Amino acid sequence: MRREFINFLILRTISNFLILFSIFGLFATFGPSAYYEASYQLSKVRGVKYVLAPEVNKPVVPQETALGRLADKYRNTSLSQNGPSLSDIVANNTEKILIPPNTDFSIVVPKIGAAEAITANVDPSNKEEYLRVLLHSIAHAKGTAYPGVNGTTYLFAHSADNFWDIGRYNAVFYLLKDMVPGDDVYLFFKGKRYDYTVYDTKLVDSSDVSYIDPALGKGERVILQTCWPPGTDWKRTLVFAKPKSS
Repeated sequence: MRREFINFLILRTISNFLILFSIFGLFATFGPSAYYEASYQLSKVRGVKYVLAPEVNKPVVPQETALGRLADKYRNTSLSQNGPSLSDIVANNTEKILIPPNTDFSIVVPKIGAAEAITANVDPSNKEEYLRVLLHSIAHAKGTAYPGVNGTTYLFAHSADNFWDIGRYNAVFYLLKDMVPGDDVYLFFKGKRYDYTVYDTKLVDSSDVSYIDPALGKGERVILQTCWPPGTDWKRTLVFAKPKSS
C-alpha cells in the first residue's frame, strides 16, 4: 500500500512538472506575439496613432545630440525607442511619438509602433550569426543594397532554430502581417532619413530565398521579412516598400 502511494506521488509530481513545462513553453513561444497583438488591437480600439518624431528630418541628425534631446523631450509623454507597451496605449494621449534608436542604421514603422536598430551585413545563411544579431536588432541581409541605393534592401527578423526560441527575436515584427499598401516605413542610414511606402505583401514558403537576391527588380525597394504564423517558422511574411518619391 505504501509503495503504491509513493508511486502515485511520483507520477503526480512528474505529471505536474510536465504540465507546468508545457505552460511555460506556450508562454515563451507565443507570449511576445500575444503581447504585441494585444497592444496593437487595443491601440486600434482607442484610436491611438503612432507618428515619427517631427524633428527627425532628412538632414544629418547627430545621434548623441539631437536624438538625445528628442528622447528627453518625449520621454514622459509618449513612446521613444522601445516601441508600444500596454501602459503607453492606455494612457490618455492618443498620439504616440516614435524615435529611431539611432541614425546610423535603424527602422521606424508607425503602423505597428516599431522603432528598431538594424545590424548591417548579416549572412542569412549563417544561422549562428543571424540568431546572435536578432537578439538585439533587426538584420540587414548581407549583399543586399543599403537605403538610397538602387536595388533591394532586405531586412529580416523573428527567426529561430528551436520553437521555444522563436518568441524571443524581435516580436514586434509579428505585426508585419497587418501592413497594407500605403503604410509608411522610415529607414535611417548614415544620418539621413529615407521615406518609403508599402506597395505589396506576400506570404511565401520558408525555403523561398529568391527575394533576397539584390538583382531582382528595377529601382530602389525595401523588403521586410518575419515568420508566420506566430510561434513557427513555417512561412514568411514579406512586406514590399518603395521610395515615396517614385
